[in-house]
Amino acid sequence: MSDTNLMASAAAPAVDFLPLQGTDYVEFYVGNAKQAAHFYKTAFGFQSLAYSGPETGVKEKASYVVRQNKLTFVFTTPIKNCAEIEAHLTRHGDGVRMLALRVDDATDAWEQTTRRGGKSYMKPVKTADAQGEVIMSGIHTYGDTIHLFIERKNYKGPFLPGYKKWESRYNPPGTGLLYVDHCVGNVGWNQMNKWVQFYEDVMGFRNILSFDDTDISTEYSALMSKVMSNGNGFVKFPINEPAEGKKKSQVEEYLEFYNGEGVQHVALATHNIIETVTALQGRGVEFLKIPDNYYDTVLDRVGAIDEDLLPLKELGILIDRDEEGYLLQIFSKPVEDRPTLFFEIIQRKGAKSFGKGNFKALFEALEREQESRGNL
Repeated sequence: MSDTNLMASAAAPAVDFLPLQGTDYVEFYVGNAKQAAHFYKTAFGFQSLAYSGPETGVKEKASYVVRQNKLTFVFTTPIKNCAEIEAHLTRHGDGVRMLALRVDDATDAWEQTTRRGGKSYMKPVKTADAQGEVIMSGIHTYGDTIHLFIERKNYKGPFLPGYKKWESRYNPPGTGLLYVDHCVGNVGWNQMNKWVQFYEDVMGFRNILSFDDTDISTEYSALMSKVMSNGNGFVKFPINEPAEGKKKSQVEEYLEFYNGEGVQHVALATHNIIETVTALQGRGVEFLKIPDNYYDTVLDRVGAIDEDLLPLKELGILIDRDEEGYLLQIFSKPVEDRPTLFFEIIQRKGAKSFGKGNFKALFEALEREQESRGNL
């Protein structure tokens, strides 16, 4: 693949001991779940799905669940005497806590991963209601991030037992978001190889792409990244680590304001990025500004594409190509007051890579934002 300076030498394991069916949901710990859910419905086009809180017998927290196609977000806030969530919010602000992965057997997933060195977060637990049963388990990963394993093959309810259907008269049209393409984590200095080994040893992932500071750098800052993928390729977790530069990198800024390691961004797939980004911008989602001169030579680099260049330029959408095809991508500004979590919108036209050809333009755009905040 031309989008890499280093391909992992390790072959895929003969047997995938942790077969994943994809991302089940992403759960955010937030200061006000009701308002957060309303924002994602309004700005991103999610629909009301389910609710858990005092009205369902849960006294210490409230959770609102929204969905768009195969993309499910959960927003959870503490109500009273919920030390885990309160501590997370005090340290990190709003952010991703749970990356829930769908499996066929959550008990076996927990046993396999803890046997290989994973630190248990939740032993297998079965919950049930009139719609069936769900088995959940979980392990710790970088920072305060958790991987939950969700077994729901015997459940027909809207989300999970303990939740009721969230009836709402306000469900704006979707924006064409489909599913989680990948989810990127930021880790501390000299920690990337540790977490690469964790995903290889504990979860059976492979390092499919690697980028060093010569690939991801500008005049002022740099970082390194390795992309981890599970056996069937349904789940991909790039891991970023800061590298030495003249000024503070975006990863260093994240680590400072998040007070530790965590999820930097979630990449959301679409089949029509022009329509999706047009809709998102019309609803107030802000994206990084790409200089106009990026588009003067981009087609010389990537070759012919199906789309007209003008709307891509007007929206600020980036283009890159690998041996499999090309991709279109754009990155939002942080969606929290802290310069931490943001989103990527991506449309793949065959490409399986991650936009190496766009790194310089993207990171210069990020640096301009950092400079405006006084954090470069």
